[in-house]
Amino acid sequence: MFDNESTYFKVLMHKGEEDFHVKYEDALLRVKEVLGKTYPMIIDGKRVNADSTFPQHSPIDTRVVVAHFQSGNAEHALNAISAAKNAFTQWSGTDYKERIKIFRKAADLMSSKKYELSALLTYENGKNRYESIGDVDEAIDFLRYYAEQMEINNGFIKPTKSAYPDEKSKSVMKPYGVWAVIAPFNFPMAITDGMCAGAIITGNTVVLKPASDTPLTAYKFCEILEEAGLPSGVINFVTGSGSVVGKTLIESDDVDGIVFTGSRDVGLSIFRQANSKRPKPVITEMGGKNPTLVTKNADLDKAVDGVMRAAFGYSGQKCSACSRVYVHESIRTEFVDRLVKRTKELKLGNPSNREIYVGPLINAGAYENFKKNSELARKDGKILAGGNAVTDGELKHGYYVQPTIVDGLPKDHMLFKEELFVPILAVADYKDFDEALRLCNDVDYGLTAGIFSKDQQEVQEFLDKIESGVVYVNRTRSATTGAMVGCQPFVGWKYSGISGKGTGSEYYLTLFMREQSQTTCA
Repeated sequence: MFDNESTYFKVLMHKGEEDFHVKYEDALLRVKEVLGKTYPMIIDGKRVNADSTFPQHSPIDTRVVVAHFQSGNAEHALNAISAAKNAFTQWSGTDYKERIKIFRKAADLMSSKKYELSALLTYENGKNRYESIGDVDEAIDFLRYYAEQMEINNGFIKPTKSAYPDEKSKSVMKPYGVWAVIAPFNFPMAITDGMCAGAIITGNTVVLKPASDTPLTAYKFCEILEEAGLPSGVINFVTGSGSVVGKTLIESDDVDGIVFTGSRDVGLSIFRQANSKRPKPVITEMGGKNPTLVTKNADLDKAVDGVMRAAFGYSGQKCSACSRVYVHESIRTEFVDRLVKRTKELKLGNPSNREIYVGPLINAGAYENFKKNSELARKDGKILAGGNAVTDGELKHGYYVQPTIVDGLPKDHMLFKEELFVPILAVADYKDFDEALRLCNDVDYGLTAGIFSKDQQEVQEFLDKIESGVVYVNRTRSATTGAMVGCQPFVGWKYSGISGKGTGSEYYLTLFMREQSQTTCA
């Protein structure tokens, strides 16, 4: 029976917190010794180098080079597609029970390496130890959960009703072929793993293009799959720019499906380009502008902590982050005062340190985006907390910014409407519940949402009317973030997604397959 890895939660339950920190810090020391190495691409199981490489700098301290990776070109991408296409026949014909064995072995291998992977992830994308171990745990969960789903569903082969006495019929779900996987920076283990796992365990083959900010943990994932026994060519790893490698994958007629996590504009562009010549499946998760509603009947202790964690965990760089909160006017002052106080108490700095909650933004682009939008917040509203880049001491070498709360903006201001992917939370009040629901739903996105209320009628109306795929009620550990595989399917409505099915759910794997009806006559 599938069980979430949940490393940190389990060590707390068993009073093993100190052991967790010792293991993580030991892994940090081991990882530090291998920083700066050069890594190849992986095409048809072979290590392939390009004519040039690019450095991967740590957002913690840009003087630190995490690794060097190959600047792949269109030819590398086409070779990877060809390798995946050639591997498809054998892999798709492999019994699903054999695929399950490989994935379960990969999960065990990843679990045995999770502290090292977590430490690498901290250097790579600036997550603190709690966020990074959670990222790796989720990757492990995807491998085990999807293996279990294949098993429970008998490889998605199901008998159907016989139309006539001399006929026997069944429904067989079959893989499409070659999938391009285009991964994001913010969950370089979990999301990368989940997208690849969905495609591969169902019998497809993959060309993986990781985010250029975070290729190292994706490379380690490919190594783990190889060590678990995945045949050559089933997963191919190509690094390089989106404008070259990504474009080649999207435009290729030999790519049969595309799965992508990233911005709305890029996701919609991929969908249009991929289907310009022939229809093909495109699975996207395209971000959010996620609200939390705090009613007059809320438990303010729960609400303050839930909103703070959802807004500023991983410096707001989650598609599920809470970026706007609507508070009933009768409790506005108390809630905002307490939220500002809690936010100002958050420790910002090098995320490898135990006490740090808020680490850096991922790169210079995000850093400039924060500065631009914090100035806009200052101009059009009132900043109650944060609002500045941090350049003191060693932090001047990284992309550090303060968690920011802004009040007094018009309710139709762009900071209430557009995804920013930085730690800026906009606050507004409301008078009646209908107005609050309208404000929550009045955006293009529909990914996550939260409510804090002890009134069951309010809660039910929120659940009935909110236009979001993932909804939380009175969730102190995070108002809008932290979906767990097998527990909370992660699905975007409206412009947040295309498929209407969630990762980590029983419906996800069928997105990578097409149905065939088979009838045999006596």
